[in-house]
Amino acid sequence: MSGTVLVARQGDIATLVLDNPERMNALSRPMWERLGQVTDELSADDSVRCVVLRGAGSRAFAAGADIAEFEHERANSKQAKRYGRSVERTLRSLSLCRHPVIAMIHGACVGGGLEIAAQCDLRVCGQSARFGVPVKSLGLVMAFAELKGLVDLCGKAVALEIALEGRVFDAREAKEKGLVNRVVPDDKVEEEAYASAQRIAEGAPLVARWHKKFANRLMQPQPLSQAEYDESYACFDTEDYRIGFKAFLAKQKPQFKGR
Repeated sequence: MSGTVLVARQGDIATLVLDNPERMNALSRPMWERLGQVTDELSADDSVRCVVLRGAGSRAFAAGADIAEFEHERANSKQAKRYGRSVERTLRSLSLCRHPVIAMIHGACVGGGLEIAAQCDLRVCGQSARFGVPVKSLGLVMAFAELKGLVDLCGKAVALEIALEGRVFDAREAKEKGLVNRVVPDDKVEEEAYASAQRIAEGAPLVARWHKKFANRLMQPQPLSQAEYDESYACFDTEDYRIGFKAFLAKQKPQFKGR
């Protein structure tokens, strides 16, 4: 098994790199587990304001799970459930990361790679990026946690089209399906992803975390509790709110402190 997940920091923006370029950044089980671990660590770090997730190189974001290890990792349902728990924990970590997460997508974003991208908050891809989940040709089912991200992102009909047909399609179609937020020239993907991350990082970090938390909560069918309703007004008691509106009145750029 090869590959790992690298972590880099530049100021308040963290970058996670799926690093297995020889296999188009296909994820081994240790990579799935490390991605969840480092995502949890960044989520707990209040000095982080945005996370960018990318694949190593420019050939692929991630070409799914590493099928070469399936013979000994997913040979039967018992093994597959253990493997699946690792995948589910990681997808949940990405979804619940307190900070906004941007997927920077070059090249192939298929199978497990698309499942990962679907759990990010924004997705920026290049014009030559390719998408799909061709598991029908493997006799492999997307487990509930894996399919949920696509259903939440683009609805039941599109998610079933992706799973049932197993086509690999281009960036234009991905944009039409609602899978990506922006399609840019291939040589501008990194620039645009980090420009987006910088815009997020310049805002009030508590506000970004609340917006992500509230959007996730609104995807759940249960009615809001009074405490949840009240939390949507908690920002008015923060120092960042006072900094923000005073800077606006003074026509200055606010310097938020995250408290």
